[in-house]
Amino acid sequence: MSPHTPPSSEDPVHSDSFLRTLMRRQLQLSVACAAAFLILLIGLPLANYFAPDLMAMRVAGFTLSWLILGVLFFPFVWVIAWIFIRRSIALEEDEVASVKTSTRR
Repeated sequence: MSPHTPPSSEDPVHSDSFLRTLMRRQLQLSVACAAAFLILLIGLPLANYFAPDLMAMRVAGFTLSWLILGVLFFPFVWVIAWIFIRRSIALEEDEVASVKTSTRR
């Protein structure tokens, strides 16, 4: 098959069921990553409200609140994005391998 030829309707990797399964698994991954982000986003103000003494503690010249917000927040978001991308690629490769092994039987 040349790179410009559209996949045939019998190609299981491009089938509707394959895409539906992959999209469902990626949605679950997206929800998990969004939950991790929201926990930090909502948790920081809650920690400031419920544990002001802890959040006022000095760490490396910053209060803990500012250390989390000003220094650690963006690396945390980058880690979530990195995990999402790696897991998403792994999910796709897993689905393709699963489809290919099931069609060989």
